[in-house]
This record gives sequence, structure tokens and C-alpha cells, in this order.
Amino acid sequence: MATALSSPATAHYIPQNLPTHLQHYIGGQFVDSIGRETFEVLDPVSNTPYCTAASGQQADIDAAVAAARDAFETGPWPRMKPRQRANILNRIADAVVAQEDRLAEMETFDTGLPITQSRGQAQRAAENFRFFADLIVAQHDNAFNVPGAQMNYVNRKPIGVAGLITPWNTPFMLESWKLAPALASGCTVVLKPAEFTPLSASLWASIFAEAGLPDGVFNLVNGFGESAGDALVKHPNVPLISFTGESSTGQVIYANCAAGLKGMSMELGGKSPAIVFADADFDAAIDSTVFGVFSLNGERCTAGSRILVQREIYDRFCQEYAARAKNIVVGDPHDPATEVGALVHPEHYDKVMSYVELGKSEGRLLAGGGRPDDLPAGQENGSYVAPTVFADVAADARIFQEEIFGPVVAITPFDTDEEALALANNTRYGLAAYVWTSNLQRAHNFAQSVEAGMVWLNSHNVRDLRSPFGGVKASGLGNEGGYRSIDFYTDQQAVHITLGEVHTPQFGRRADGTAS
Repeated sequence: MATALSSPATAHYIPQNLPTHLQHYIGGQFVDSIGRETFEVLDPVSNTPYCTAASGQQADIDAAVAAARDAFETGPWPRMKPRQRANILNRIADAVVAQEDRLAEMETFDTGLPITQSRGQAQRAAENFRFFADLIVAQHDNAFNVPGAQMNYVNRKPIGVAGLITPWNTPFMLESWKLAPALASGCTVVLKPAEFTPLSASLWASIFAEAGLPDGVFNLVNGFGESAGDALVKHPNVPLISFTGESSTGQVIYANCAAGLKGMSMELGGKSPAIVFADADFDAAIDSTVFGVFSLNGERCTAGSRILVQREIYDRFCQEYAARAKNIVVGDPHDPATEVGALVHPEHYDKVMSYVELGKSEGRLLAGGGRPDDLPAGQENGSYVAPTVFADVAADARIFQEEIFGPVVAITPFDTDEEALALANNTRYGLAAYVWTSNLQRAHNFAQSVEAGMVWLNSHNVRDLRSPFGGVKASGLGNEGGYRSIDFYTDQQAVHITLGEVHTPQFGRRADGTAS
């Protein structure tokens, strides 16, 4: 089926001064792997290597953790006053904004995300640092007074070296979600970025150095999950792990963290429902559900990839949704007209295309269903998937149940509120849900009954940094955001002070007051 394409005359843009080799950053120094291991990094538009990256192994993780632990135990960062740390966090935000254009072009080149969607990532990353700079200055904790008897207060202490493992879909911004609260809390960090997209992560070192972050507070080790990631999770001197990625990897990390009784925060996969009732604002619901699954190339954990539509408007909705999907502009990610770019990597492209083929036997194909036609010269081998829409998808279909993480959507009808809720909850995931209705009572009742960590009513995914971010069921463990992030990266110590005379039972004393 036809798909709109960006102009064939638009040549694939390659940023200037791209690095040919990416190193680790340990203890304030750029270094290669101790064993000289490397891996190739691909450009998703041409699927050809554009650089190599140092491939972290156990020895490299050991070195990074040692640097981070030394910075935590002997360096100034955990002992700074909140305002001092906040000043540096704000300088980090300024440095991020100053590199906005460079960051956007690097992120687009590395991930295949459309440039218009990459341009906002620097601003969002900077806002994360500004938010937590404000939060740690304004932060307060409980104090409880028992007059004349006891005073109790809470003392927060950074836990230590935080292991941060981040995904490839919007890497720089999602790295900032973890880096900002971890650093604000006084922790030191070892970041393991996704192996598909290490390019923008390489910017952090210069940003932090420019802002005055002490050496050893931030460390970065590139590499694969089974080597660098596994070594970081299992390291005895890393007391907590924050991970964003797929649920199966989360299960492995969960088991490995258990041996060390490590703290864990995990934001995992999703198969989020968007429920559209007949009384919804139809045009707004169409806009939001199209954007919700096809923005970021469909590679987003909160994508509303299961759309449940009330029967009265089902046929009209399917017709208009398919028409919109066919008009989505697919093409070179650097073309400002592009709305869906190239998927991140051939390995992921093959996974998404396998679901597209499966969907042809599980639903009625309304749009897409393969690669776009007539791709520009030089991009024929790019990881492009046409926005794909399946209707009449049964609740037990794999494309209804399993996370695809690409520009593929399943649409299913329902008749009653009860049926809609049952369909929405009929999945192992529980990250997000979107509800479209003009009935306020229904909206709130549905939101409170749906099994999802986050619900948006008559809205697409708009994030408030003060609110918790996380899922239930197979979509995650714990929440981050606002004070919940500070809770994760700090120990809360209760201190009790006696104000009056202590009355303690005198075990072992005889009636005459002697001990024997």
C-alpha cells in the first residue's frame, strides 16, 4: 500500500566531524578497552558502519567502578551542599542547550529518528537537570517531636555508585532522566549506554567537564549487555541499578541483582492501550493515537499500540486512521519533512518486519505492511518500515499481546465499558494507557481500574517531571520522577534523640540495686 515519501532529491545528510572511534570515559579520561575490544556502529539509513566503539568487558567495568567509588568515598561530590551541586547541574543544563543543534544531528544520524523530533531532546534533557537542581535545594524531610521526650528526624545519604543502563530509542534524553537525579542525590555513576546508539552519549563527558563536575563522578563504558551490562549489574561495589529496556532483559537483571540484594528501578516494555469511546472528541483522538504510535518511529515504550474503539465509531475511525497512516511521510531522518525515519538497527528491523508479516494473518491490513516504495537513492538498504495498520485484531493475537516497538498498530472494536476494560487489561504489560471520552465519571473510573502505571485522559503522552514514571506487571519495578527518584538514589536514615530522662527496664539488676 502506498506510503508518502520525503523528496527523493534530498541526499542523506551526514554530520560533519563525526568521530571514527568512541572510547570509554573513566576517571576523567578517555580510554580504550583494556583488552582493546571494539565493535562497529551502524548508520541506520545506509546500514553501513560509520565508526567503531570500545567494547567494555569486566576489566573496564572494574576500572570505572573503582573510579566512581573513589570519587564517592574521597571526593567532594557527595559532601557538597545541595546548592553547590545544584549550581553545577544548572551549568550542565546550559552546556546541553548550547550543543542543541549538534546533539540533534548526531542523535538523528545515530538512531534514525526524524530531525524535527530529535531537536526537542536537548531541551528536555536540560530541563531534567534544572528540575533536579531545584528539587535538591528545596528538598525537606520529616521531623517528629514528642515534647519533652524525643526528637526524631530523617537524614538522607547518597547510596554510592549507581549503575545506569539506558536504551537506544531516545538515548540522550533518557540518559538525562537517570543522570540528573543520581548526580543531584550525591551519587557517582557508571553509565552503560545502548550499543546501537553510543554517539550522543559520548557528548556527556565534555558537558560534565565544562560544567565543573569532579573527575570520577561520571564514568561511561560502552559495550553489550551480556558483557559490560552484566558486569555492571553483578559488581559488588555497585549497590543499585537503574535500567530501561525490554522486559526479558529486565528479568535477567532482576535475578542478577537479587544475589547482591541491590536496589533496582526498572522501566520495561509496554503494550499500552488507547481506548476511544464513541463520545470522544473524534479529531483529537485521531491526532493523538496516530502520533502516539508513529512518533519516534514507533520505538517508544509508552506507544499506544493497541487502539480499542467503540463499535459505533469503529468503521469511521479505521477508515480515517488508515488514511492518515498512508499520508505519513517516511524518509531520510534529516529531512525536516520526514515524520517516520529509519529503525535503529537491522536486527530490530528484522524483528519488526516479522511482526508485520505475522499481522497479515492476524488482522485486516489497512495501511503499510512492508517497506516503503521508491526509497531515495542510497537509502534502499535502510531500515525503513511503512506505517502499518491492522484492524479487527483478536485479543489473543500476538500483534495484540507482544511488544513490537515499531510503527505498527492493532485496532480492535468493543461494545461496552466492561469489555473495553477487559481488553485493556488483557496483556502482561501495564505501562501506560490513554482514554478518550467526554464522560468525566467514566474517565476517572476507567483510569482507576486500568492496570497501568500511567494514564492520560484525553491527552497524548505529556510528562510532568514531578509525577511518578513507571509501570506495573511486566512493565517495570518501582517508579522514578520527582521525589521518588531522590528516594531511589538515597538511603533514608532515622535519627532519634532523647530529650528527657531515659526510662529503660533494668534487666539483670537485683532488688537492692546491685548486679550480683
